[in-house]
Amino acid sequence: MANASSFTHLNEAGKPQMVDVGDKNPTVRTAVAESRVLLPPPVLQQLNGQELVTKKGAVFQTAVIAGIMAAKKTPELIPLCHTLLLDKCDVQITVQDSEAVIRCTVKTTGKTGVEMEALTGASVAALTIYDMCKALSQEMVIRETKLISKTGGKHDIHQ
Repeated sequence: MANASSFTHLNEAGKPQMVDVGDKNPTVRTAVAESRVLLPPPVLQQLNGQELVTKKGAVFQTAVIAGIMAAKKTPELIPLCHTLLLDKCDVQITVQDSEAVIRCTVKTTGKTGVEMEALTGASVAALTIYDMCKALSQEMVIRETKLISKTGGKHDIHQ
């Protein structure tokens, strides 16, 4: 079992803390996260090209905007995240087989990474798809949300 000192968000006494990034040099940092939403047949029947259209409107377009907004508001949702100025946030949604695949790419120049912003953007886009399609079927499943890659910090990750 890890002790409190091995977690950067805990101080020596085991109390929550925001990590001090004051001495770090700013670098260009990027992160890509993905969420997948299983779309059952009643939802897939509404697919028109690469867009889902319901009585609530264009589902994927709305989810893209929601994902971008969420990425920008990540520090308001995740207590110990730093406030970052985002240089870029791009949300792409494609349909593969019976899944909506959401990719959120976030970029900043700063002292800390943007993994949480990318993960939050992808997650909220997935939740928006669920919300806009739940009248058609409540059998949708948000299957997974994961970090695909990150660059610019101590350790780059590519999955």
